[in-house]
Amino acid sequence: MTSRELAKTAVAGLEDKKADDIRVIDISEVSVVADYFIIASGSNRNKVQAMADNVEEKLADAGIHPRQIEGYQTANWILMDFNDIIVHIFNEEDRLFYNLEKIWLDGKIVDSLDE
Repeated sequence: MTSRELAKTAVAGLEDKKADDIRVIDISEVSVVADYFIIASGSNRNKVQAMADNVEEKLADAGIHPRQIEGYQTANWILMDFNDIIVHIFNEEDRLFYNLEKIWLDGKIVDSLDE
C-alpha cells in the first residue's frame, strides 16, 4: 500500500466519524519524518477517541498497524504514527493553539487523494 493509499484510508476513517476540518499535508519534500500529515479535530473527548479508533481499525483491516499512538487517554491531541503517514486528531481548542497547518506551511496542502 502506498503512502497516498494509507492517507486515503485514514481520511476515510476520519470521515466515517464526522471529523471536523480534515487537512492533508504532503510533507515528503520537506521532511523525512513521513510523507503525509493528516490533521482533524473533534468537538469532545469521546468523538476524538472514536475517530482514532476508527482510523486504527481501517488501517488494521489493510494490514497496517501503528508504530506508536500518543495522547489517547486525554484525547486533547492524539498522535498516530503509521510510519509513512502521521495522523493528528485534536480537540478544537488544542488544534487552534498548536496550529500545525501554520508550522508545516512548507508542505503542500492536498485537496484530493483521488488523483
